[in-house]
Amino acid sequence: MWREYINATSLEQVLEILAQQGEKARIVAGATDLILELERGVRKGIDTLVDVTRIPGLDQITMDEDETIHLGALVTHNHCVASKLIRERALPLALAAWEVGAPQIRNRGTVAGNLITASPANDTITPLMALGAKITLRSMRGERVIPMAEFYKGVRKTVMQPDEMLVDIAFPGLTGQQRGAFIKLGLRRAQAISVVNAAVVATFEPSNGNEETAGTIKEAVVTLGAVAPTIIHAQNAEAYLRGRKLDSATIGQAAELAMQSATPIDDVRSSADYRHEMVRVCVLRALRQIEAHTEKQALPEHPVFLWGKDSYAETHPIAEQACHEPGTPIITTINGKTYTFESGHNKTLLRLLREEAGLIGTKEGCAEGECGACTVFLDGMAVMSCLVPAARAHLADIVTIEGLADGEHLHPVQQAFLETGAVQCGYCTPGFIMSAAKLLEEHPQPSTEEIKYAITGNLCRCTGYYQIIEAIERASHMEVGHG
Repeated sequence: MWREYINATSLEQVLEILAQQGEKARIVAGATDLILELERGVRKGIDTLVDVTRIPGLDQITMDEDETIHLGALVTHNHCVASKLIRERALPLALAAWEVGAPQIRNRGTVAGNLITASPANDTITPLMALGAKITLRSMRGERVIPMAEFYKGVRKTVMQPDEMLVDIAFPGLTGQQRGAFIKLGLRRAQAISVVNAAVVATFEPSNGNEETAGTIKEAVVTLGAVAPTIIHAQNAEAYLRGRKLDSATIGQAAELAMQSATPIDDVRSSADYRHEMVRVCVLRALRQIEAHTEKQALPEHPVFLWGKDSYAETHPIAEQACHEPGTPIITTINGKTYTFESGHNKTLLRLLREEAGLIGTKEGCAEGECGACTVFLDGMAVMSCLVPAARAHLADIVTIEGLADGEHLHPVQQAFLETGAVQCGYCTPGFIMSAAKLLEEHPQPSTEEIKYAITGNLCRCTGYYQIIEAIERASHMEVGHG
């Protein structure tokens, strides 16, 4: 699929490669979109992948003295969900990030990648547009800052040049007079592309003790996704809301006006007529949440990340002299054992494990990041190995289902799966067990709801999931003894 894979160690190195190779090189971070595009032949003519996941400092979420929030290029969706700053000062983004894929996808997929892919159905673009975000692009030629509204040219088209890298996403943090919400409609609870999504940010007049102005909207932003070639503003709804208080009539009329702004299409996920109506419903729900101050309820207080005991999954940098150059072997640690691979560089991690390492416990189900059968731990996090380039394993630490047991003793989750009959055909079982084991590191006594969240990225076609949930509950009461 690619000829060269470089684990970059600095931003300067990345920009030099992009300047030299142009359209023949692509930056890879989460790779949750890029791997699929390469597999399907959507992206052609790419010789070099430049992995930026080892560059320190790009995974930070910060606020400057002007109360502008900055997201680095490696900030993942789970980073946003975990961030107290984002939850308190950019709630619509946290809500959208929580809706992306499943835990394994959110651990790898970056917000920057979501923006660059430029699909109008992508979840994080809509709230960032509502928050007034700007994007910083950098190349050897210099740096430019672009408002998000000017970044997109159409479906999967942006103004980004082949030699540029997105290095920063910036937007003002919401103030005490502002509240925001995000609503997504998908065809299922997780792992679903938006049929429609909507973000609303309302700025209220300060009351200053004046009851007549209390609750009056000074400014409103309503953005809509999956209903036009790019994310759009419902301008008539925004204008209508200014100077009004949120009540049933105002909310209903604003939702109707938002619906009129949409120009959706018919596709395999929805008819245009249904999307039209769902725009109204989504905006209605968002405004009702803001009116009732219930917009935070959709985000769990203690979300499931599947990154173990760490409160924040950080970058694992590598020394410059250890940079994986073309033609050199992949040296990695799998289940505590060092492996050296002379071949398999242009495969996925899943196929490297199965075909080069001979570790066939990790299964290939969909090869699209949908089923979770390929779940492994990469540097402590649960990931879909079918969406990770094999060369990312260089100097990394990997755990597969074969390494989960402790010597002669099964992991409690494995034991519980046997005792409860959670194993049916067994094909999906390794992925479920890996997700459950990582869950118990984070939440030793998880609730049933947390268990369900943990396995949203894992599919089983044999059972109704009852025995699987029962097994994880039983495992949580066993003596774990595993770190």
